[in-house]
Amino acid sequence: MSLAVQTFSSVRDASDALESEGIRYLGGGTLVVRAVNEGDVSITGYVRSTAPTLQTIDIAEGRATVGASVTMAAILAHVGLAGLHPVAKAVGGPAVRNMATVGGNLFAPAPYGDFTVGLLALDATVHSSDGDAPIEDFLAARNDRRKPDLVTAVSLDVPSAGVLRFLKVSRVKPRGVSVVTIAAALALDDAGKVSSARIALGCMADRPMRAHVAEQALIGRQLVKEEIREAVAVIGEGTNPVTDPVASAWYRSEVLPVHFSRLLLG
Repeated sequence: MSLAVQTFSSVRDASDALESEGIRYLGGGTLVVRAVNEGDVSITGYVRSTAPTLQTIDIAEGRATVGASVTMAAILAHVGLAGLHPVAKAVGGPAVRNMATVGGNLFAPAPYGDFTVGLLALDATVHSSDGDAPIEDFLAARNDRRKPDLVTAVSLDVPSAGVLRFLKVSRVKPRGVSVVTIAAALALDDAGKVSSARIALGCMADRPMRAHVAEQALIGRQLVKEEIREAVAVIGEGTNPVTDPVASAWYRSEVLPVHFSRLLLG
C-alpha cells in the first residue's frame, strides 16, 4: 500500500494539512508507518515538515527546549542532556533510536512510550499547534482532540545528576517491549528525606500516568527499606494496567511494587 507524503517548510502549513481526514504526521515513522504495514486503513496519507526548529535542541539558563523531530539518538549524542540518556536509551535498539522522535513518543500507546514516562516525571511542557500544556494534561486529552496535534517541542528543566531515577523492565534484553516502566524525579533535603516527588508509570494505563498516592507517601521519608514501605504498598493505586502479548494486567500489577522498591533503593 503506497501513501502520498506531503512535505511543508512551515509548521503552520503542515498543521493545516492535518485537518484532512486520514492524514497523519510523519516524523520518524516508527508508529504510523508500522500501523499501515499492519493493516490500518484509516491512514490515507502523511504530512511532514522540514522546519529547522523541529530538529533543534536549545539549552538556556538550565531549561532545555527539544524539537519534536529530535531523535533518541540525537538526545544520546547531546552532552547537555545526559540526565535523559538512560531514558532515550530505553527506546528500542540503535536502528529505532535513529528514527524515533520525541514528538512521536508522546503519542505512543502502551506498551510503548518509554521516553514520555521520563518526561512526565520531569514535569515537561508540551508545545504544539494547539498551544502549550503541562505534559500530564496533554496526555490526558491526547486521544480526544478533533485532529492530531502537531507537537513542535517539549521543554523541561535540565535534570541534575541523580535527580531522575529510571527503570524499564522487559522480557527481551537488552531493549525489548516494556512490561513496566518507572521514572521518579526526587528531591532530598539536607537530612536525606524526600522533599518532593514526581513518579511516572508506563504500561499501568493506556498512556503514561502519575502515581500520586505513592508520591505523597514518600514525602518526608528517607530512601531506606523501612521508610519506603508505605509508598511501595500504594504504588499501584489508581492504575489500570494493560494486557498484551508481553504481559497480563495481573502480572504487571504484581511486579510493579517489586521494581519500584528496587528503583528507590538502587
